[in-house]
Amino acid sequence: MSGAIEATSGGSDDAPLSAHGLGRSYDGYIALGSFTVDVASGELVALIGPNGAGKTTFLNLAAGLLDPTSGKVEIDGHVPGSIEARRALSYLPDTPVFYEDLSVAEHLEYVAALHGAEDPDARIDELISRLGLGGWEDALGAELSKGMKQKASIALALVRPFKVLLADEPLDGLDPPSRETLFALLAEIRAAGAAIVVSTHRPDVIAAADRCVAIREGRLAYDGPPDPKVLAEIFDRSELEGA
Repeated sequence: MSGAIEATSGGSDDAPLSAHGLGRSYDGYIALGSFTVDVASGELVALIGPNGAGKTTFLNLAAGLLDPTSGKVEIDGHVPGSIEARRALSYLPDTPVFYEDLSVAEHLEYVAALHGAEDPDARIDELISRLGLGGWEDALGAELSKGMKQKASIALALVRPFKVLLADEPLDGLDPPSRETLFALLAEIRAAGAAIVVSTHRPDVIAAADRCVAIREGRLAYDGPPDPKVLAEIFDRSELEGA
């Protein structure tokens, strides 16, 4: 296992991410309706659908940032937002978030210590090297470009142990070499036994996934292999590519 990847132990090994009849509505508007999905250990799921379909709503529910109005979702058998669920889950949001007064290195040290990462110095050094963050260790979040912010956010998500990784459009803002690095890191995460859900419009991510889960208008539209012909029947090509 790479020093950058560390899976937690314990809990359910069959489906560390499980949602059944999950729903979220706002004043009668259904953002997500009766959504059911199980994600197995070592599985990479591409979560796809048009903008506004409910993808980010599902990720926020699973991360404990929103409360469901119906159904339930569990992370390693625990309620999202609980200490146990937070220990098992790492969330890479679509917009990087940093503390104003902490440098990149201080962020990584803090997150690694908070979650009890083993050999944190080696993990931090590896992620900084592989993601091209060398020379930016002392920079504050506000001093980083969009691409560098995304790299730092990825490093923060991967510096700690977890059983489930949720990533919302993680390749946005990355240059081609950094995208290749992220694909390699995701492969290592799968090999370490973590479950991964990546919200994406990118065909290359969809092709690399074990499975596609498609949402349209808040409802499950497809759950199966990433077959381009099947997906083309559900979505316009422009919707999958984010054009």
